[in-house]
Parts: sequence; C-alpha cells; structure tokens
Amino acid sequence: MNGVNYSVLMSVYHKENPNYLRESILSILQQSVLPNEIIMVKDGELTIELEKVLDEFGEIEIFKTITLKHNVGLGIALSIGLKECKNELIARMDTDDISDHNRCEKQLKKFVENRNLSVVGTAVAEFIDIPSNIVAYKEVKIDNKEIKDQMKFRNPINHPSVMFRKADVLKAGGYKDWWLNEDYYLWIRMMQQGFIFQNINEPLVKMRITNETYTRRSGVKYFITQKRLFNYMLKNDLINIFEYLYNNVLRLVTRILIPNKIVKILYLKFLRSKGVNHD
Repeated sequence: MNGVNYSVLMSVYHKENPNYLRESILSILQQSVLPNEIIMVKDGELTIELEKVLDEFGEIEIFKTITLKHNVGLGIALSIGLKECKNELIARMDTDDISDHNRCEKQLKKFVENRNLSVVGTAVAEFIDIPSNIVAYKEVKIDNKEIKDQMKFRNPINHPSVMFRKADVLKAGGYKDWWLNEDYYLWIRMMQQGFIFQNINEPLVKMRITNETYTRRSGVKYFITQKRLFNYMLKNDLINIFEYLYNNVLRLVTRILIPNKIVKILYLKFLRSKGVNHD
C-alpha cells in the first residue's frame, strides 16, 4: 500500500491524559504504512502537560495542529479538522487508544480493492490500564448489508477504528454536534446517501476503557440523545414504528432503569466477546 496517501484526524481537549495521548500518536507514527499528514485539533485550551506532549512531535513535518480558542465538542472539532485534511482517505484516531502497526495498511488495501467503498472500520480490543490487559472484544459485522441492517438498532462502526473517504463524508454533511453520537449520526446520513460500508473483523485498535465507560453511557441525558437519533430515523423511514419502539424501550431499561453495575455485566456478556483468539 506504499504510495497511497492518507491523513489521520485526531482531537484533544483538556481532560485527557498526556501519557495516553503520547501512546496514541506513537502508534500512528509506527504504522507499517505511514500517513503523510496528522491533523490534531486542539479543542480549547489544554493543560501544560498536554501541550508538552504535542511539543514533542512539533518538529515532525507531517504533524500539524489546529488551535480552537474554546472547547466546542468532538463533533464540531472534527468537522473543522476534516476540512483541513488534504488527502481523500482519512483515518480517525482517538487520543487515548492504540492502533496496531498494520491497521491502516489493511484498511488502505480495502479501499484499493474496492473503489466504491466509503467507510472501513475494524473490530476493537478493549483494555484496562495496560494494552495487554484485554477484557473484551467488540466484534463487527463485515459486509454492507449486515452493517446497514444493524444500523437500525445500534452503531455498527467503531469510530476510533474508522477510515473513510473525505468527499463522501462531506457529501453527507460531515460531522455534526450530537453528544456522544456524532459518529452514529454521520453513518446514518451516509446510509441515506447510499454510500458503501465495510468492516474488518480483526481487533486492529486497542480501545482504553474504565468503569466510567459503562456509566457515562447511562442516564436520562444519554437516553434522550439516542432517542433523538431514533426520532430522526423514524421520520426519514429508516426504521418502522415497531423498530422505533423496540429501540427506545430497550434503552429506557438499560440506560435508566437498570443499575450501572448490572449494565456493566450485560455490556460484557451480551455486547462483547471474551477470551477469543484474534491473533
């Protein structure tokens, strides 16, 4: 895949961990096929420690930063960064996750093999504290039809793992401000445009999680933000009334009525696989 240029799009804000940020950037700089551009959006004022980490990479020609005066949230920050990316293919990367060394090479290969592809995601391995402490795998549907069928009920693409075509994302309206669901809303709009999705069911990204991972996606606020998505899908005939009711009742139970400790157990038991050999 040498000779195929791509950008990496990242966003960082003041609450993030400097050590995690460093590990994340290094994992991109150690890819088997290197990007020729890394766009880092500084979403508002950062801590001194985070700025020091960014300074470590400041002399690298491909590493570019965009500074926003105020924190605008992930959706808007990514929208701004997306427009500054010079390449057609863009890989997303979160600032606390770690990409396997051949992640981007495998995704680039998919785009070369199929010029009609718009989005390629991967499975992820979820870990706590250190990358070797993998607690679960978040597997994915592979082909376009399966992905779009699943999209009616849940987000079928792992956002920190995704690579996409810039022009297609922009044609669908790009990233929008939609709390904790910026990516899901984007995929829904891309589905409406008829764009083609694919996943690689290999854990090519190690995703850092904590106990807060389970609790921050619970509560009334998170239920409402997802209900708005299902309202949009129903209004645009992407789901029927029965699918709409199923989605909302399920989330009413899991996001509000069930205690967080039970949610964590359900999350690991039914939405993740454990102990699977993905070597």
